Amino acid sequence: MRPPLVSRRRRRVAAYAGRHNASATSFDPDGLSSMIRLSAAVLLFALAAPAAVKFQSEFVFESAPFPSCHASTLVELDHGALLAAWFGGAREGAPDVAIWGAKKLGDHWSKPFELAREPHIAAYNPVLFFSKDQVLWLYYKFGPNPSEWTGARRFSRDQGETWSPAEHLPAGLYGPIKDKPLVLADGTIVSGVSVESYDSWACWVERSTDHGRTWTKHGPIVPAAAALLNPAAVHEAGAEDRTLGIIQPTIVALRDGRLRMFVRSTRAIGRICFADSHDRGVTWTDARPTALPNPNSGIDAVRLRDGRILMVYNHSTRERTPLNIAVSSDDGATWQPFAVLEQAAGEYSYPAVIQSANGDVHVVYTWNRRRIKHVWIAWNALE
Repeated sequence: MRPPLVSRRRRRVAAYAGRHNASATSFDPDGLSSMIRLSAAVLLFALAAPAAVKFQSEFVFESAPFPSCHASTLVELDHGALLAAWFGGAREGAPDVAIWGAKKLGDHWSKPFELAREPHIAAYNPVLFFSKDQVLWLYYKFGPNPSEWTGARRFSRDQGETWSPAEHLPAGLYGPIKDKPLVLADGTIVSGVSVESYDSWACWVERSTDHGRTWTKHGPIVPAAAALLNPAAVHEAGAEDRTLGIIQPTIVALRDGRLRMFVRSTRAIGRICFADSHDRGVTWTDARPTALPNPNSGIDAVRLRDGRILMVYNHSTRERTPLNIAVSSDDGATWQPFAVLEQAAGEYSYPAVIQSANGDVHVVYTWNRRRIKHVWIAWNALE
């Protein structure tokens, strides 16, 4: 039976701390000195050489019925199989862009197959995940651009063999915007969402306690005033990067029960930022910067079984290369270089990362907008 249409929403609106709430500086009591310490931490991190971690890589496909692709997602199926999805078409935003997927059974990926298409309009940013009732969800967006898109979803009860008809979500409800949601032990889904309005970006959380049948909406989560670390970039950049904003949350659980979201930021901030929730995703702090740089590009993170947090991101404030992995043993307070997945000129971006049942880590990401690449790291290489 098809789950009913999302029926209720609740919005908790807070003051925009990034520009309109002077009290947001409470997250940075030492003012300039804390910014200096953060800059020093970034420099030390950049100079540290990552360990020689062994990993394997492959392309999900060598040829496809589309010239351009981006924004992949990944989920593990039964018996160690993998399902990846992405959007592909003439170019991002073109009306022929659809959601495509491929399955990996054993050592081989299937040929790309179509998972969702909206007539005469582009699709974007698929996200695959299982709710606790073992329903496989595919959320995606469609519309002329990210400022005007609409959320949509399909579900499968047979490991992606067959899918429900596409369901268009009510205006203002999007589903996970880029990265997999966090599914808590009791089945609560905590989904990271963001809105890209004109000159204003902000994160939200959509939360479901009934496996995605109904949702409540919480936020906005915005940068603290002290997060504006790179004001010179505001004057150098285009209109998009002049925005002081954050989008595309990835959410992990911390050891003490808090939830932490890590987010992409504009060049006016130039760092991966984070915000915390002490009540399972209902309310959130303002976002403040980590030591990890961000070139206004997507990230993803996962908490490993040993408790560490693994982050995949571009270690740059300007380019979508290199593509790096960093790990944290203290819930994201500090980070250590772990691996460099790509370092040539080009675009290597929008990673998605999971840890599979056997302990291996799997990453998929955009490879120069022409292919999707899959990297995996064996569990014993993570030690």
